[in-house]
Amino acid sequence: MTQKVIIFDFDGTIADTVDALVSIANGLAVEFNYAEITSKELVLLRNLTSREIFKYSGIPLFKIPFLLKKVKGELRNKISELKPIPGIQEALLELKENGNRLGIITSNSETNVKEFLKINNMDSLFEFIHSGVTIFGKTTIMNNVLRQKQLKTQEVIYVGDETRDIESSKKANIKVISVTWGFNSEQALIKENPDFLIHHPQELIKVVKNIC
Repeated sequence: MTQKVIIFDFDGTIADTVDALVSIANGLAVEFNYAEITSKELVLLRNLTSREIFKYSGIPLFKIPFLLKKVKGELRNKISELKPIPGIQEALLELKENGNRLGIITSNSETNVKEFLKINNMDSLFEFIHSGVTIFGKTTIMNNVLRQKQLKTQEVIYVGDETRDIESSKKANIKVISVTWGFNSEQALIKENPDFLIHHPQELIKVVKNIC
């Protein structure tokens, strides 16, 4: 079997952070002048792309980097409370044992990710972690990682839970596996036409094995 490099998103894909992020966002609503997210609104937001969400919120574009920095800082205080997505640890371990190389590209902070992985005994599974401020996509970071690691696009697979993960992967010419257990709804993900769509971490094993 050809060795593959499987790069994961962090929030919503490996770590169950959706509730924590909504709570943090609501706590910052007054400071950044947007409405708090109700449970009804969350259903609506799950069906929107990143661009549509920020347009819906009415937050000026120049404020978004400051908001994201604040969110990551607040999340730092909740790392010890966060749990892995059920079944993801077992799937990651099996992927690693099958000879695949694993990495993470995330818009969360490297500090947050490393602490979460250490707390949950997952820090030995990943070869690299790359973090960057990515409002609408991760294409630039993906291309930088491909170049730095001297990776061929055909041997790389990205795994993520948002529509922007699909868009970024396509722009970087790498295959993308979308997962339905994170932020964006299945319907929203399908609209962006990912290479694969899965509903449980264990499905990763079969999909990766079948990718040439």
